[in-house]
Amino acid sequence: MQIAIVGAGIAGLATAVACARRGVQVTVFERAPELGEVGAGIQIGANGMAVLTALGLADAVRRAGVSPSAVQMRSADATPLMQIAMGADAARRWGHVPVNLHRADLITLLADAARAANVQLVTGVDVGGAQATDGVLHFGGRTERFDLIVGADGVRSSLRAQIAGVSEPRYTGHAAWRALIPHQGTGTVTNLTVGRDRHLVTYPIRGGRMLNVVAVVKRREWTGEGWAQEDDPDNLRAAFANWNDMADAVLAQVRETYLWGLFDHAPLQNWSRGKLVLVGDACHPMLPFLAQGATQGLEDAWVLAETLAAGAPVSAYEAERKPRATRVQRAARAQGRLDHVGFPWRPFVHLGMRGVGAVAPDFAARRFDWLYAHDVTRTAIPN
Repeated sequence: MQIAIVGAGIAGLATAVACARRGVQVTVFERAPELGEVGAGIQIGANGMAVLTALGLADAVRRAGVSPSAVQMRSADATPLMQIAMGADAARRWGHVPVNLHRADLITLLADAARAANVQLVTGVDVGGAQATDGVLHFGGRTERFDLIVGADGVRSSLRAQIAGVSEPRYTGHAAWRALIPHQGTGTVTNLTVGRDRHLVTYPIRGGRMLNVVAVVKRREWTGEGWAQEDDPDNLRAAFANWNDMADAVLAQVRETYLWGLFDHAPLQNWSRGKLVLVGDACHPMLPFLAQGATQGLEDAWVLAETLAAGAPVSAYEAERKPRATRVQRAARAQGRLDHVGFPWRPFVHLGMRGVGAVAPDFAARRFDWLYAHDVTRTAIPN
């Protein structure tokens, strides 16, 4: 079987590795001239580490990143709200330990694994307006035929339009600054500080040498032409001024920052049509409030590869994945509303969090059992 994958992001490369190891001949087409140092930190939950473990990449991912000891949630004045234990507790509860790392490091590991599995990686090709008709892929003046075409071309997917019709992703009213700074300490905690219409996340990556900073704010309009635009760090500092000493100390170190508009897309009716199927952000873009964007792409990759290996139609992949991915999309939106709750409800919500955290310390972890304990590598695909 010969398949083409359009897009060499995490979902596309993971799909390539998973399929090639099952005997599929895979060609990946990517617009960028090379797979380089793009993006910033990402969080891979226990459910994503289940896939990377099955692909034999877990040890390399752990070496490249940092396994958090806990996730701590605080209010804007630094009052502790709730905590989720990670490390050994996560392993016992969910089967795997989450890892935080740089997106480029995961891309490199996946690309190396793809090449080792004889995947052909074709970069620097114009796939921005790629079209697929009955297994024939048209892009940049080229025409090539495959048994299946996989659209892994992101939230602005051109291939999605051939399944779901033409539609633009929706700006959510939020934007995110992202920055990397030197990590001054040795701690491995992921810190989430929440306030009205904004939140700040920090976690170490690259063996603890760097600290990834993500700062999300409510923003009425987004006029940036690309996914990211360079911004003045003083704008970031002003948006979180007078929160707390820890936030001030972190943001004081930012020397370079980029601002992203956050976009999502209504759940699709279908993920596939004929010899075309979608994975990752092309079919279920995730808001960052549960840090599941990359991980849901990894789950897609495994299930699609298992579907093809079982000789099942791609509709079986869609039937298995769509309900879960849609649930995660909706849960991420709900988590964003909870993180950003304002007056008059915020004092009551935060008081409730502190009370529940004191009485039932594992309550926050239990809330996410459905998400993190889910292991797609144990799912049987009907043929």
